[in-house]
Amino acid sequence: MKHSQDQPKSTTDKDPVIEAYKKHIDRTLIRENLRLTVDQRFRQLMELQRFAEELQNAGRKARQKQKRAAGRPKDLEAIAELEQILEERREE
Repeated sequence: MKHSQDQPKSTTDKDPVIEAYKKHIDRTLIRENLRLTVDQRFRQLMELQRFAEELQNAGRKARQKQKRAAGRPKDLEAIAELEQILEERREE
């Protein structure tokens, strides 16, 4: 005798977990994105990546400033590393 778990779900059965998640999805954003061409989507992705890099660099600069203010020897070593990373990013 087969258990009900072994039986495939019919297409009319709805998974309650999926239905719960669907409530919180903004489908208009999905539709807007699907209207874009592949090239437009890649351009948006590249802009997002540039923005993420800017945030990372801003974070590094803020940490560098904070560490300079602390003036501890260990922090001064970290500053040199942060400066090197920032310089490498500028060269890219």
